[in-house]
Amino acid sequence: MGEPQKGLLSVIQKLKGSTETELRIVLLGLDNAGKTTLLKSLASEDVNTITPTQGFNIKSVASHGMKLNVWDIGGQRKIRPFWKKYLDNTDLLIYVIDSADKKRFEETGLELSELTEEETLKGVPVLVFANKQDLATASPASEIAEGLNLHTYRDREWQIQACSAVSGEGVQDGMNWICNNIVNQKKKK
Repeated sequence: MGEPQKGLLSVIQKLKGSTETELRIVLLGLDNAGKTTLLKSLASEDVNTITPTQGFNIKSVASHGMKLNVWDIGGQRKIRPFWKKYLDNTDLLIYVIDSADKKRFEETGLELSELTEEETLKGVPVLVFANKQDLATASPASEIAEGLNLHTYRDREWQIQACSAVSGEGVQDGMNWICNNIVNQKKKK
């Protein structure tokens, strides 16, 4: 359980030197992809008692002048039209995919494609977490990246990261990518 916290703390520690760096991160994906589990594991909270998110969860982690504001918005079909309302001033989109739910790959791909075409997300980096890699039926991240046509995203930085939000495996690597790419870009601005 300690590894996800380490990931978040290491990002924050690397940013120690920067003052008032604030990242607005929107966490999206279809219902049951594991968004809230990922968020709770980042915040070192119990991941065993999660129910579907009806609206949204917000977690802010502040340390050393750095603030990560993570908006976890429900992924049920009836909520998705409201995603657009949360996209203003987003520094990073984290998109979570259930790697074992092959029947919904097309649906999740369409949602991600529509999101990246939003004017408010123009050029915003995307971190795709290919979640639930701990399940035997999970597709590998490389296969998911191909299915999502991530290689066609030329107007933004993107990364796909295999992970298991429940065990925390791979979450650290995603956090490192955020630190090494997004935060450094933001500092240059």
